[in-house]
Amino acid sequence: MARIKSNNVQVNISIPSEWKAELENLARIYSVEEGETITFLDLMRRGIQEKYQLGEQAHE
Repeated sequence: MARIKSNNVQVNISIPSEWKAELENLARIYSVEEGETITFLDLMRRGIQEKYQLGEQAHE
């Protein structure tokens, strides 16, 4: 299977475990409201996108 080339880069960060727990709880709420699975990483991406007014990017 051919791999699709992406312009995405991987960034490793460290966050307090309390933040992760809170983001996971929020992700569960958003998942119910939006009717699709949302992860805490999706919420982090959204937050960064909104904070820095970045254009919409398609993710894999």
